[in-house]
Amino acid sequence: MELYKSNQLKIYNSLTKKKEVFTPVVAGNVGMYVCGPTVYSNVHLGNVRTFMSFDMVFRYLKYLDYKVRYVRNITDAGHMTDDDAEDKISTRARLEKLEPMEVVQRYTVDFHETLEKINNIPPSIEPTATGHIVEQIEIIKDIIDKGMAYVVNGSVYFDVLKYNETEHYGILSGRNIEDSINNTRELDGQSEKKNPQDFALWKKADEQHIMRWPSPWSDGFPGWHLECSAMSTKYLGETFDIHGGGMDLKFPHHECEIAQSKVNNGVNPVNYWMHANMLILNGQKMSKSTGNFILPNEIFTGDNNILSKAFSPSATRFFMLQANYRSVLDFTSDGIEASEKGYIKLMEAINSVDDIEVSKASSIDVNAWKQKCFDAMNDDFNTPVLIAHLFEAVKFINLLLDKKETITTIDLAILKTTINDFVFKVLGLRNELQQDSSAKLSGVVEMLIGMRKDARDNKDWVLSDEIRDKLLALGIQLKDGKEGTTFSIN
Repeated sequence: MELYKSNQLKIYNSLTKKKEVFTPVVAGNVGMYVCGPTVYSNVHLGNVRTFMSFDMVFRYLKYLDYKVRYVRNITDAGHMTDDDAEDKISTRARLEKLEPMEVVQRYTVDFHETLEKINNIPPSIEPTATGHIVEQIEIIKDIIDKGMAYVVNGSVYFDVLKYNETEHYGILSGRNIEDSINNTRELDGQSEKKNPQDFALWKKADEQHIMRWPSPWSDGFPGWHLECSAMSTKYLGETFDIHGGGMDLKFPHHECEIAQSKVNNGVNPVNYWMHANMLILNGQKMSKSTGNFILPNEIFTGDNNILSKAFSPSATRFFMLQANYRSVLDFTSDGIEASEKGYIKLMEAINSVDDIEVSKASSIDVNAWKQKCFDAMNDDFNTPVLIAHLFEAVKFINLLLDKKETITTIDLAILKTTINDFVFKVLGLRNELQQDSSAKLSGVVEMLIGMRKDARDNKDWVLSDEIRDKLLALGIQLKDGKEGTTFSIN
């Protein structure tokens, strides 16, 4: 039986401001869309936390045996957001004297490489904004035909006040129209709008704008919000299960998505809105201008002035998972050092499970502990509570190794499978201690192969054979060939 049938998962829905029992649109299937990066620079550590949080969600849904279609876009179209009077991709292209798509390619590769290092699973579909210009134009046409958008000087704007006559613009963020007016910045083209809070569906490109496409209204580019509506509904349907992103996207980005999708399709686009909270550094917002800033690769290499040393990707991931995805997380040197110690302790316990001796009876209730692990994740993906339960297992393991507790063969199998599943499949950690051991072993064997080669060159056949035979006794077989000597571990 599929695990989701015996587990009641609850998700905190940003739309209703409460935890709700998760019921997918199609039983046994989940459609999830997460707003991806705008690829104009190296991926930000705060963004890494967001994508890692939804990777954890993706992993747990799959672990529950749901068939999951996870869509995460790449914003590679030049556009201006509602908060910026510049197109970041085009600006970077000019600064670096590159084609915009060279900028896009460089930082898309960086994005993928960084997420692979922290062991994120790639999404099911990773569509690009530039690959869906036609779909965006068709949505704009439909919104204009329905009287909810207007054209001014080649640009198209969504009429927020008209929409608000029948719908609630601000339903997700809890804002009202007055708040929206007071929080609207004066940007290029603002005077064209009927109302300050109207947002662009299409912008006419000026002569300097590099990235541009033909449309019925002008040569230009799509608005910031439109691509996500186009791609999410194309691949997941007019109403789908989960839409995720960072807390900073709740307004205006997700608010605008709801409005334009509701007009276009006539239904609410998303049943469960999920938002990951921000990451701060040493108690303050990260900022390049103040120097309070660190990139993921700078953590892994230790090439920074903020942390005491380098920290591995899995130790970094473990640190982030020790906070609930909806909580603000303060990234500090002391915090990640403590987390690294906990990570090592967890991996050491997992590596020693095979050394436990079994008994005729168990003195611990493994099934009750296993259920607590599921209960934690079923409570809105509560990874801090899950990790606390995993350390209960670490305590069990150490007591079993010291023969202060007992366990049967069946219960030991349950303990081993459960801790491995939740640590590696659900939390997505890698066992870097095991990898370190393998690397060290390989280094020692290569050193002995070198010593054996020297012995053979000196016609010291006794030493050569002794090295080969002793390695073979340890399960390491040497194979001599034209290209040199290789080894395999049996």
